Amino acid sequence: MGSLYLVRHGQASFGADDYDQLSPLGAVQCRLLGEHLARHGLVFDRVLTGRLKRHRQSLQALIEGYGQALPPAEALAGLDEYDSEAVVRAVHPGELPRARTPELARQHFRLLREGLLAWMAGQTQPQGLPSHAEFRAGVADALARAREHHAGRVLVVSSGGPISTAVGLVLQAPPASVVELNMRLRNSALCEMVASASRHSLLSFNTLPHLDRPELADHITYA
Repeated sequence: MGSLYLVRHGQASFGADDYDQLSPLGAVQCRLLGEHLARHGLVFDRVLTGRLKRHRQSLQALIEGYGQALPPAEALAGLDEYDSEAVVRAVHPGELPRARTPELARQHFRLLREGLLAWMAGQTQPQGLPSHAEFRAGVADALARAREHHAGRVLVVSSGGPISTAVGLVLQAPPASVVELNMRLRNSALCEMVASASRHSLLSFNTLPHLDRPELADHITYA
């Protein structure tokens, strides 16, 4: 038996023109996670990431905290996040201001939920994205690749969409539940699975052991 550790990227730049950029706090979150993994003596046999900038930046910050080399990262398209703006525009084609206030952020996530469910049901086709069945197949392929090292320990750095989809595949969860898993994932959170040659089993979801101190309460973020 082996282990699969799925890490959501650190806080990015929500509401900015370029979301795909780790914030200073996001880098701190991932460094603290790296320190936690090293402190507990976790050694990884393989590292997989998505291809986005915030994935690379999160892994780099994690390595800085880890303090030792990790295997070279393998970038997989199946671990890339969906384009949330495209998902929202598929159900709300009008003008969408940047989510720079709490109310606009709430509106964004209401529309994102609606858009994700429509995409999953095949009712919309967001511009520039594959069908949701193809997106899901890419995540399933990444899980299969991780199982190639089922006797070892694999680290994955990705985003909320692929990670919630992976958990949904393992739990055989319905679309609405996968969307809720997606919305609840926190920045730099860990999801741990146990791996065998044929399948993964969920062990923990959305944990923040590296931020579990009162003085770090303001380090817990969702976007």
